[in-house]
Amino acid sequence: MRDLILIAMLATAGMTGAAGTHAAMAARNTSFTVRVTNPSALPRRDVPVVIDLHKALGAKAATIQSAIVTAGSEVASQLDDLDGDLVPDELAFVCDMPAKATVAFRVECSAMLAQKKYAPRVFAFMKVWDRKYRYPYINAIEYQGRNAPLATYDAIYGHGAQWESELVGFRVYMDHRQSIDIYGKPRPALTLDRTNFYSTREDMAAGLGCDILFAGASVGAGSFRGYVDGKPTYVDSVEARGQRVIASGPVRTIVEVTDRNWFYEERTLQMRQLYTTWAGHRDVQVDVTLRGADAALLFCTGVQKLERDNEGFLQPDGLAGAWGLNVPDKAAEDLVEGVGLGVYAPEPFLSSTKTDDLNYLTILRPVDGHIRYHLAICALMEETGFHTRSEWFHWLRQWRAQLDTPCTVKY
Repeated sequence: MRDLILIAMLATAGMTGAAGTHAAMAARNTSFTVRVTNPSALPRRDVPVVIDLHKALGAKAATIQSAIVTAGSEVASQLDDLDGDLVPDELAFVCDMPAKATVAFRVECSAMLAQKKYAPRVFAFMKVWDRKYRYPYINAIEYQGRNAPLATYDAIYGHGAQWESELVGFRVYMDHRQSIDIYGKPRPALTLDRTNFYSTREDMAAGLGCDILFAGASVGAGSFRGYVDGKPTYVDSVEARGQRVIASGPVRTIVEVTDRNWFYEERTLQMRQLYTTWAGHRDVQVDVTLRGADAALLFCTGVQKLERDNEGFLQPDGLAGAWGLNVPDKAAEDLVEGVGLGVYAPEPFLSSTKTDDLNYLTILRPVDGHIRYHLAICALMEETGFHTRSEWFHWLRQWRAQLDTPCTVKY
């Protein structure tokens, strides 16, 4: 009898312990509703949605390890740690929105790490140049400013951080230029991890795409520059410069570029640039934080004038576009690529606009130490993309209108 009583007591204790564990886990889990509204009379695809977890969950955000988003069915999403403190800061996903509609999404957050993986629609990475040709992936790197620019540029496989959506690809040079280079694809796919911007003719024949722009001394496709004496300048005279991959999908990539103690216009600035691209998109949102700067300092971006058959425009409202041909690889003069470029710098960051021999420039000013602008690209090689200047310029104006009237997110 005593044995039976002991067994019963142990069983009861086990059930109580299990119930207590489940109760504790339930207390650490939470859910909330997100409402996304499309103000446009037109439907929108792959609308970016960002949720600040600290605002949505308060102190509970520190315990969250996974989240599931649903709206009838499950929606691919990701948690991103923006500041590197190992605590997720934002939940991100994309959704299709009907015209003039509001859609409710249920978010279930858990303190347990999820095992489920979503199919990637974007990708970002950095690799180190390796004499044994292994090119290991890295998350971040920082160089002392006293290094020669070519040394830092050549030490990264691909010359800098790379990222892509299904439609297009980008890289940012790991040197004083910090230029944005662009990659075109005939068909939607993730291909940069295979070619690393070094496409062979066999790769191109297989439909993997290639580098499509020669920037030279221009601003290329939305590269960030200083602006001194009416001319763009590189990010010279820094104590250290670095790059980091903050987010690599499945629906959003974020690449960070930092410059410590940038001596610019008799001031010392701390600069952080974030380049964000979403699934289904051909554009990049650029956010620049400039500690030590005020509205008296000017900077610039823009798009270059293409080498051949260039046609472009520059509007007073900060929208610039270009269309034409160029030879990206000067060692392969027979490989001519058609390219469309666009930049939009909205108020209040837009100071003025200007054209020079190489560029359509938008002059930028910081507001509370922050600048935001957007860049977009297309490749003539795209089978279902843009094949005339008028098509591309029409898309750019629609793009700007959507940026000016974004979907709203409430939670």
